[in-house]
Amino acid sequence: MADADYIIVGGGINALVAAAMLGKKGNRVLVLEREAAAGGCLRTEAITAPGFIHDVMATTFVLFTTSPAYAAIGADLARHGLEFCNTRNPTAVVLPDGRHLVLSTDRAGNIAAFTAANPADGEAFQQEMDRFGADAGFVFGLLGGRLWSLDMLKTVAREAWKRGLRGLAAFFGEALIPARPYLETRYRSDLVQGLFAPWVLHCGLNPESTYSGEMVKVIGFALEAAGAPIVRGGAINAVRAFEGLIAEQGGTVRTDAEVISVTVDGANTARGVRLADGGTLTAAKGVICSVAPSQLYGKLLAGQPVPQAVTEGVARYRYGKGDMQIHYALREKPKWKGAGLDDVALIHLTPGLDGVSRAANEAERGLLPAVPTICVGQPTALDPGRAPEGQAILWLQLPEAPRRIKGDAAGEIATESDGRWTDAIRERFADRVEAILRRHIENFDSAVIARKSYSPADLEALNVNLVGGDPYGGYCGIDQFFIWRPLGTTINHATHVRSLYHIGAATHPGPGLGGGSGYLLGKALD
Repeated sequence: MADADYIIVGGGINALVAAAMLGKKGNRVLVLEREAAAGGCLRTEAITAPGFIHDVMATTFVLFTTSPAYAAIGADLARHGLEFCNTRNPTAVVLPDGRHLVLSTDRAGNIAAFTAANPADGEAFQQEMDRFGADAGFVFGLLGGRLWSLDMLKTVAREAWKRGLRGLAAFFGEALIPARPYLETRYRSDLVQGLFAPWVLHCGLNPESTYSGEMVKVIGFALEAAGAPIVRGGAINAVRAFEGLIAEQGGTVRTDAEVISVTVDGANTARGVRLADGGTLTAAKGVICSVAPSQLYGKLLAGQPVPQAVTEGVARYRYGKGDMQIHYALREKPKWKGAGLDDVALIHLTPGLDGVSRAANEAERGLLPAVPTICVGQPTALDPGRAPEGQAILWLQLPEAPRRIKGDAAGEIATESDGRWTDAIRERFADRVEAILRRHIENFDSAVIARKSYSPADLEALNVNLVGGDPYGGYCGIDQFFIWRPLGTTINHATHVRSLYHIGAATHPGPGLGGGSGYLLGKALD
């Protein structure tokens, strides 16, 4: 008898969603996680001071709470303790001169705020969101649907019938517009442009990337509709809820279980896995790998015959910019110099659209950005229990960090000739970030108890699938997305090996906490 119907390698959000979806169908599922705890980028630890609870990497669940995966299993997860905290003010931008703009979950309030920034921008926002709302079903169907399927063909055919072929072509043409021309032609205020521009970075894109303008609309629509929820008590509680649900279904999540290879028989069919401890496990129906392409093809299938097209595709697969995380424990709540920022979930500190472009370009050229785009999360504004009473934490993400360092754009930080991140470089760069924070938070110096920083190299050490610290599973440009993700030969989540499937951020529909690839595969398999 096989050890499981399906064996899933990796324990991130997509693996957990796939396991839960397959378990609902009566399958015995075995999830194998190489680390001491499942979750992948869902990692919660007391890393600064006792009593302060930090999500080390991912923290915001808006893509999950608005996903079809949540619609399918959300109630089950709630039974196992999953609970979200939210705020009516999901995001804001603060410019160097202190001017700021908040996006709330109230459409009328947003229109008023945008109109105050520029008389034309409130109406423009209303028009853009109304237009996107009318297209939302089609857009989210394309972004999150099974691309190579009869259902997708029917979806596109219905739109062609409704819009006409020329109208459908016009829709796709507009969807390819980069964020820079989209923002510059829709909004006049640098505040409104600066509010939305940083969000393309969280999609693994830059303001000049093809289709980043469409992602601005997607993110803006989702944040206004659903806020920026976090898990009460930390993201680890989402993992625990999944573990409880999977166990209830008869499945198992095993940690400290490193898979070193997928076993393939003479008929080129996946039959199970081999573990680092020498053990082997068998799967009756298939093996699912929620890993980076370099892990799947460079390690788990090493030594197996691979088609030339796959070999070439893997060799050419590109990873994106690195990410850096900084966490603070504060003895009191931060006092922002701008009014109305105290309960905002995620605040971007940036010079604006041009600043985002400049910093992203510097990072892509291997430089430490002179003025990085800083995403400041305020988890204790949503979930006060993450810190001792009256105290707070800050969660910082820097999505423009070079994977390998060629120099410092500001000419201030000495770098290594081999391009590696060192502790000294990490802390000097964190000091640069801290200097920007200090300009906008009145009580910053008196409030800080401790700081903990993670460079891209540190993040890769925590999770081998974050290659070079890239949290998005690979570059998300149009040539490496949709039907071309991860390879030009990819059809949905199948591989060249029968009964071996590939999910995770490197596969369609890409990165984020939506659990999209796990959901799509879990729905498709018996």
